[in-house]
Amino acid sequence: MLNLLLFGPPGSGKGTQSELLAEHYGLEHISTGDLLREEVAKGTELSQDIEALISVGKLVPDHLILDLLFKHINQMDGKKGLILDGFPRTYHQAEELVKEFNARQWPIPLLVALDVEEEELLERLLERGKVSGRSDDHEETIRGRFKVYHEQSEPVIQFFKESHSPMIEIEGVGAIDEVTANLIRGIDQFIKESNN
Repeated sequence: MLNLLLFGPPGSGKGTQSELLAEHYGLEHISTGDLLREEVAKGTELSQDIEALISVGKLVPDHLILDLLFKHINQMDGKKGLILDGFPRTYHQAEELVKEFNARQWPIPLLVALDVEEEELLERLLERGKVSGRSDDHEETIRGRFKVYHEQSEPVIQFFKESHSPMIEIEGVGAIDEVTANLIRGIDQFIKESNN
């Protein structure tokens, strides 16, 4: 079973690359952003709370994300593993995720960190905002998301280092297919080394 955790700052290409890797390896692609947007679309009281947080670039509380994620994982079948896109985003989420995987006796996900400069990310996100019309893709909110990422999400990398969990870093700049090829090379190398 191959479990991947695609990690990187907002705009690093996690969504696009997760879909391509899921197809390449036959994995279930789970985007916590999509899970949240699906919940918001239901129009429940919970969805209004989530929408209020997302619209100002804040993170949704861990317990809500974890509940949505594991509910989705429990319905998963017939895949060779999974790829998590945009999760975990905090040190605590990383701890809870590893605990859950250990409880299920699943291989701990390989953390695949995409490395991209912040100014490049800002350009990408502003462009995405023009094309997609996403309300959270304007400069002030984007810079707020970068700040949240540095403060709350970067410690996830620290957690993986401290717990000696598997991790690789991949350059996330270049054409989409070039980045995909780099990711596949890195992941295949990890699989090869794990099987030796």
